[in-house]
Amino acid sequence: MGQGVFAESNVAVITGAAMGIGRAAAIRCAQLGMSVCLADLAGDDLDSATAQTIEAAARGSEAVLAYPADVGDFEQVQSLAARVTEKFGAPQFLMNNAVTRIGREKPVDVAQWRRAMDVNFWGVVHGVEAFRPGMAKASNNSDSVGCIVNVGSKQGITNPPGNTIYNVCKAAVKHYTESLEHELRNDEPSRLSAHLLIPGWTTTGKAEHKQGAWLPRQVVELMIDAVNSGSFYILCPDDEVSSDMDHRRIQWAAGDVTENRPPLSRWHPEYKEVAAKTCN
Repeated sequence: MGQGVFAESNVAVITGAAMGIGRAAAIRCAQLGMSVCLADLAGDDLDSATAQTIEAAARGSEAVLAYPADVGDFEQVQSLAARVTEKFGAPQFLMNNAVTRIGREKPVDVAQWRRAMDVNFWGVVHGVEAFRPGMAKASNNSDSVGCIVNVGSKQGITNPPGNTIYNVCKAAVKHYTESLEHELRNDEPSRLSAHLLIPGWTTTGKAEHKQGAWLPRQVVELMIDAVNSGSFYILCPDDEVSSDMDHRRIQWAAGDVTENRPPLSRWHPEYKEVAAKTCN
């Protein structure tokens, strides 16, 4: 079957690599002997992540590239793809992980909506459009496979109240990635696949780690195992919410449609008690 995605000497590109899951993915790929490009906004966080990745790199500093870019700007992502191809060749692994959590505070204005969509949704589309042609061509002309991992969220599936902007963006990423995998599988068969990473409660950014949350490296290890096994939906548990609980919560959300319940009935006064018994 040829080489796997995470084989030594393959190429990884990770957006949002300065912190959290992105940084952990960059470090792990470097440890596996891959060439790694870390893309994020310029600053100390990207510099620090790059230094840690170089330290972990099995093949030395020449196997690591830091590239400052705003994924909401397609021209910048196209320049990123050109630089990666120039230095390493087409990547076998693309992880569209960059995210903004703008919009948590109320009131929310249109500018916040646009910025959130630019990064959280369009950033994913930009990454795919910039890298997909080269990745597909390379996977068809060699014995290696390639994959695109787009990072979604459980909030994009169950839509809990509190951060509508984020939920909408991640719902869009889910639907987009499902359609992308369908196209890759049926419309243009190749050795390139798409996958949706759905993290659980994870300590990201500069947040203090709390008991019950997973560390980013745990998410990355599960992601690598899931990609290697061919899973599309990479639904991550944590130390407070099991996979079974996740399944029941997702099924409850779908039941709002099939049972004609009020939207977000899990948090509706008339359904909250029975929902809690079913989902927890």
